[in-house]
Amino acid sequence: MRTLLFILTATLLPAAEPDWPKLQDYALDLLQRYIRIESINPPADTRAAAAFFETELNKHGFAPRLFPAGPNGQTNLLVRMEGRDRSKKPLLLLNHFDVVPVDAKAWSMEPFGGLLKDGFIWGRGALDMKGIGIQHLTALIALKQAGIVPSRDIVMLTTSDEETNGVYGIQWMIDRHFDQIDAEFVLDEGGFGTRDILAPGKLVFGIAVGEKQVAWVRLRAKGTAAHGSQPIPDNANDILLRAIQQALAVPGGAKPHPVVDEMRRNIGVALADNKYTNAIQKNTISLTTLRAGVGDPPKVNVIPSNSEATLDCRLLPGVNHEEFLSEMRARINNPKVTVELISTPDDPGASNSETLLFAAIAKAITGFHPGATITPMLVPHGTDSVKLRKKGIIAYGLTPMILDAATAGTMHSDQERIPIDEFKKGIRIFYEVLKSNF
Repeated sequence: MRTLLFILTATLLPAAEPDWPKLQDYALDLLQRYIRIESINPPADTRAAAAFFETELNKHGFAPRLFPAGPNGQTNLLVRMEGRDRSKKPLLLLNHFDVVPVDAKAWSMEPFGGLLKDGFIWGRGALDMKGIGIQHLTALIALKQAGIVPSRDIVMLTTSDEETNGVYGIQWMIDRHFDQIDAEFVLDEGGFGTRDILAPGKLVFGIAVGEKQVAWVRLRAKGTAAHGSQPIPDNANDILLRAIQQALAVPGGAKPHPVVDEMRRNIGVALADNKYTNAIQKNTISLTTLRAGVGDPPKVNVIPSNSEATLDCRLLPGVNHEEFLSEMRARINNPKVTVELISTPDDPGASNSETLLFAAIAKAITGFHPGATITPMLVPHGTDSVKLRKKGIIAYGLTPMILDAATAGTMHSDQERIPIDEFKKGIRIFYEVLKSNF
């Protein structure tokens, strides 16, 4: 009876608006401290990061749960905020603790310093995706402080190893605790706002509804070992180089994806011409590693008998990866070269954008950015959402910040950063989404 009375009271009485300057400064301090926790993957030891989140949530009256999952300290965190209608499946806020490694010598500042400079907060994970994690966390705290009971349960899951395919993170939770995260909707990383990446001079917020398939390929060439002073035609390196050129010549495909077509219609102008828009319009192949040589360090005067390369192939949703590989093998057409698929592509398709949640996101964004174009979009990189789409959950990628090409390009780079003002505004956008009816 008390619970029902609380829900009715929270529903009928106007909520007190949060003290946004104070809350945003608190969030910025949290993000600085979060960046200073070196949750590098590998090994994805996220115990310290999970304890950090647990402490802050406990301070504000939440009851988070920790899930130790892997042999190297991989730890996931789950927290639930009950909503008015418990018959509806929840909204899942999804972010991850882990970050990719750094080459500290390449950074112009301490990569784990969380430094504020030139209107940005700098550090590994600021963009991918500790900034969004703190936005999720702070939006939940804002709801609690305002006395708002959301329309449905909101669950926040922060995982340990998104950067290594989620074996002890999202997949571990799906396999062992799916009842805790079985949601109707997911908000994850992916989309963003920009004035230059998608359409020159036009503010566009893309909400990710799908992503490309990840098809990693290894090429291995076999030749004859020999002395480097006497060139031979059966040089494994020469064979491999020819195979790489033939593999890279596989066409990207000319059939437009329906989501990209919708993007063009919504934006109303031609997409900008850059590496990002190029990647979401066709299949792509990037040469990522080359390995050959005999000895450590490899001897300059020895022709090796084996050499290998890896290709990061990203395929549009709906593309048959077996047919793609068959064409690559046919183009190489050399018995001395093997073409091996070393990842298993997932293709759950794109999520439906005709939902009340998508409309709520659009309303929240345009409330702070009047005149912005809101559109579904594809993203060229992978996220944990693909595993949830496979379970039939509608997943959107929402980065509620305006990023220019230079800033967006710092993901995984040696100058990773996000704009402070956009980080603060993004908290309010998430808050408006979470308190809406959907």
